[in-house]
Amino acid sequence: MIRYIFKRIFLAAGILLFISLVTFFILAVVPGDVVAAMLGEFADAQQIADVKKQMGLDAPVFVQYVNWLADLLHGNLGVSYFQKKPVAFLITDAFRYTFCIAFWTYLIALVIGITLGMAAALARGTVLDRCLMTISVFGISMPSFWVAILLQIYIGLKFHILPVSGVSSPLGYVLPCLALGTRYSASISRITRTSVLEVIGQDFVKTAWAKGLHASRIVMFHIFRNAMIPIVTISGTEIGSLLTGSMITENVFNIPGVGKLLIDAIYRRDIPLVQGTVMYVATVCVIIYFIVDILYAVINPNVRLASAEA
Repeated sequence: MIRYIFKRIFLAAGILLFISLVTFFILAVVPGDVVAAMLGEFADAQQIADVKKQMGLDAPVFVQYVNWLADLLHGNLGVSYFQKKPVAFLITDAFRYTFCIAFWTYLIALVIGITLGMAAALARGTVLDRCLMTISVFGISMPSFWVAILLQIYIGLKFHILPVSGVSSPLGYVLPCLALGTRYSASISRITRTSVLEVIGQDFVKTAWAKGLHASRIVMFHIFRNAMIPIVTISGTEIGSLLTGSMITENVFNIPGVGKLLIDAIYRRDIPLVQGTVMYVATVCVIIYFIVDILYAVINPNVRLASAEA
């Protein structure tokens, strides 16, 4: 198990290094002069050159990358060109909004998705199964931003039940969580149903029923536990997406989360903020996938054994 964990750590570090390299060099070749845009149209060539030298932008691109990577490894993500604040501070400040949305959305999606998926699998072929799967198809098919707009129009504007913009109060999180939770719960329910149906037909489940074990024990300890790997996969992927910010939904509801921060930074060509936010997104995703890999090994020892043999 220790060897498996270290192998995954080295793999994660390599992925992050590759992402940092690609991110930096792609942004380095973006057309236009960022310093000129930052100083405004009245800045002359000498002022632009002085600022570039002060910011280290006159050095070769590879030297800039090495310096940036060294600062990154020390936790220094640089300073925003336009907001004049440390990038780490801006991301941390935005993360608290994204985390609140992610936490409640994920909790709602997980509970509803697993419950509906289990119910549909155990009632396979019935009217209940068909109704639940039809609902899940609609849930997956509807884009989150479209659901968000519908919720704003009918719940926020027409009935004035909940706020449609901002998070000045806890009620401001309700509509964004509902908009995001629709698709995530539908995805989890379909994966749960499929995985549970694969397990139900196996011999060890039939043996458990033949022994006369209580139904709740069979469902929880025999069926659900052995059906968890696909559920862990989709759940891990989706929490990574939520923690990195749902960009369009955050913009629709005007929530100053990580997703909106990144879109604003791209629009203003705030290179340090874009680089820092992309690395934050990559780091969160890699950590989530690393945890998912470890959970694989805990749930199913064959996973780590196969990896060790490889």
